[in-house]
Amino acid sequence: MKRFTALTLIFCLALAGCKGNTDSSGGAVADQKNGTVYYLNFKPEVAEVYQEIAEAYQKETGVRLRVVTAASGTYEQTLKSEMAKSDAPTLFQINGPLGYLNWKDYCADLSGTQLYQHLKDKSLAVTSDGKVYGIPYVVEGYGIIYNDAILQKYFATDGAKASSVEQINSFSKLREVVEDMTAKKDLLGIDGVFACTSLKPGEDWRWQTHLANIPISYEWIRGGIDLTSDATREISFSYHENFKNIFDLYLQNSTVDSKLLGTKQVMDSMAEFALGKCAMVQNGNWAWNDIKGIEGNTVKEEDVHFLPIYTGMEGEETQGLCIGTENFFCINAKASEADQKLAADFIYWLFSSETGKKFVTEDLGFIAPFDTFSADEHPDDPLAGEVAAWMNKEGVQNIGWNFALFPSQTFKDNFGGALLQYAQGNMSWDEVVTRTVNDWKTQSANR
Repeated sequence: MKRFTALTLIFCLALAGCKGNTDSSGGAVADQKNGTVYYLNFKPEVAEVYQEIAEAYQKETGVRLRVVTAASGTYEQTLKSEMAKSDAPTLFQINGPLGYLNWKDYCADLSGTQLYQHLKDKSLAVTSDGKVYGIPYVVEGYGIIYNDAILQKYFATDGAKASSVEQINSFSKLREVVEDMTAKKDLLGIDGVFACTSLKPGEDWRWQTHLANIPISYEWIRGGIDLTSDATREISFSYHENFKNIFDLYLQNSTVDSKLLGTKQVMDSMAEFALGKCAMVQNGNWAWNDIKGIEGNTVKEEDVHFLPIYTGMEGEETQGLCIGTENFFCINAKASEADQKLAADFIYWLFSSETGKKFVTEDLGFIAPFDTFSADEHPDDPLAGEVAAWMNKEGVQNIGWNFALFPSQTFKDNFGGALLQYAQGNMSWDEVVTRTVNDWKTQSANR
């Protein structure tokens, strides 16, 4: 999942260059009488921005912010080294439940922190035994991106199966609309309803990870599975028919014949959407730059919106987007109570003060999951705005990102390969399911 990995890492906090571990204090040697927050971070993309944050924080509070950034690809190694020192980080990050299992001895309970109290969706946090050990600080979302101009053209046709997007709130209605749009594709001026399903190896992350997240999440949620337990080492794939429902809909109502999908890349599908050759494409808010960057782009910014990925689950009428993160703040449980409080105070300041929120929204480009942000405080692009809007919708249950618990990249690659074989007619769905269940168990034994 090369594209996904690159995109999710972009949203991580950072402070230095990639050549080695770097210490950024936010200016000259600070007056330490008010204490120091030591944050170990793993990505250098916004070093200059975070230096400004450190300077602003010290100016407003008198507390020094010291940030050490690990060289690219060395975060776990650096964290082990730094945690062994007497002057260990007070603030660090994990990638989810699996990261917590590796570092649970160092993760303080954050249930009583101010930042956690303002987390809009408490289910996003990393929890165990009723306590909170990781707070998400940036979220992304994915679903079915649609071109509203094309849908409005369809709604105006004779015999349209819906008259508004709001009526499309289940798989059965989505399928009814999509199949009718396919029958009318010449009238609508499109090559297919959905963009091509990219199943070229290395380009299949939208299906073997993102789409698979939905049935697996339902299996765990409805099964009452503790995501920090060994119960995640096996799956029954009990909702595999739901995966098949939407996957088949993509394949059968696409711009491209299924036998050609082994050559298709993600950018092929984004180009089709940007050029108006299709009405819908599954992807996340990060795709906006891909859409607007396509030469000859015809889709208008105001026409780009999200639908949830409906699969035929009971009660899905209230389902939202898949919204989550792989970035969680943790506070060192072995630090003094005073230092733990300093760390908690800093992250609250960053996501609640006017100064901090400006940095978060305008400079870091984060979609923040806290109610300290108003509805219009989000990065300035239509898909980020859509994610923020779905987070604030009453009565909607968004689906968390649980794919961090998938056993390995090998598992995901194997699943993607099986999906390609199925799409090309070379493997039955029952065989896909059997292989997936068995491979999950095999790969989990090695994690």
